[in-house]
Amino acid sequence: MSNNTTGPEFWHRANALINIANAQCDAAHPNEVGASTMFASARFNAFIVAKTTGSAQNMALEKEHVMAYLTDQYRKMLEDNLDDFARNYERYMAGDQQR
Repeated sequence: MSNNTTGPEFWHRANALINIANAQCDAAHPNEVGASTMFASARFNAFIVAKTTGSAQNMALEKEHVMAYLTDQYRKMLEDNLDDFARNYERYMAGDQQR
C-alpha cells in the first residue's frame, strides 16, 4: 500500500465519496451512513489486499501487517479530522440542518 495519497486526485476521490455520504444523510441517520461507509472502506481494503497478494494463503500471511497499517492510518486520519473540525467548527457546521 502506498503512502502517496495527497495529490489532487486523492482529494477529488475523497470528496466524491464524502458527497455521496452527505447525500445519503437526507434519507438515513448520519450514524447509519457512517457505519455503511466504514463497512465499504473495510470491504474495499480487503479487496485491495486480495488483489495485491494474489492468493488466500498470502492474504493470511499479510493480515496482521495490513491490520496494523490500516488501523494506524485510520487513527491518524481520524485524529487530524477531529482536530480540524474542532478548529473550524462554526465554519464547517454553518448551515447544517441537524442531520
